[in-house]
Amino acid sequence: MRLLVLGGTEFVGRAVVEAAVARGWWVTVLNRGRNTVTQTGVVSLRGDRLAADGLAALDGLSFDAVVDTWSGEPSAVAAAASTVSATSYAYVSSRSVYAWPAPAGAAESAPLVDPSDDVADYAGIKRAGELAAVEHFGDRALLVRAGLILGPYENVGRLPWWLRRVARGGDVLAPGPASLPLQYVDARDLAEWTLDALAAGLGGPVNLVSPSGHATMSTLLTACVTATGADARLRWAPPRVILDAGVEPWTDLPVWLPPGEMHDAMHTSDVSRALGTGLRCRPVEETVADTWAWLRSIGGVAPQRPDRPPVGLDPDAEAAILTELR
Repeated sequence: MRLLVLGGTEFVGRAVVEAAVARGWWVTVLNRGRNTVTQTGVVSLRGDRLAADGLAALDGLSFDAVVDTWSGEPSAVAAAASTVSATSYAYVSSRSVYAWPAPAGAAESAPLVDPSDDVADYAGIKRAGELAAVEHFGDRALLVRAGLILGPYENVGRLPWWLRRVARGGDVLAPGPASLPLQYVDARDLAEWTLDALAAGLGGPVNLVSPSGHATMSTLLTACVTATGADARLRWAPPRVILDAGVEPWTDLPVWLPPGEMHDAMHTSDVSRALGTGLRCRPVEETVADTWAWLRSIGGVAPQRPDRPPVGLDPDAEAAILTELR
């Protein structure tokens, strides 16, 4: 397979490149050159997708498949989809394209948001990106509607924050209930499934996350304790205690959403199509351990996407809640 990855140096794009190289595919990446492509044998081209001639480096080239991880202006997706010579096009979209709040158990047929070109409207620009891919590739456009993505190279900071917090040791505020089911996908599992789907000629939208309950808050945080080897004690707090303290779910305490409408929308989607087309999800313990190993290899500080705010709970706020629990 001749694969073009638009991006290819960070998180999901990097995982896709590594997986394709491991398969022996011919891989070309196009990006702005802010980061270095580390894989041997990958053809690295330069181009700013927001510039008028940003795709000029692809002139005269053709590919079996394209993977596009762009999350900015949808005009860049439209430009690439209309310009690149390829058989199929995988656009890494988001489950955010579903009208909020998505009902529990929502499948790919759930109501969608309206498309937008306003970069402040993440859901809208992702939907516009989907439509751009479909306009030019039709049923050969694969819409990878990822949910929460974790794993090595994460540049949003969710799992890295938990790992660093647990590594500090002591009492750690653990948002309950401990059995709360989670739904996420390791970036490497997303990459493998996407490449398999492209090779098989699969198209259309697919919710790409694990089955709900593949991990729980307890198994995730326990895996953090095990991986770091820290002298950390998980102190479980009921959701109401956390919410009454003014803590913001998802941002102050990454990954966690209290039981109810928000949790149902993010952690209970129907993934029958993904599973039926070969999605395999590695154990949460492997995702956590590999992310910790990666963090340690880069000095413990994960890269941060400039378009995403930092996440994590203020230590003083955590200490106040822990005192109340005691």
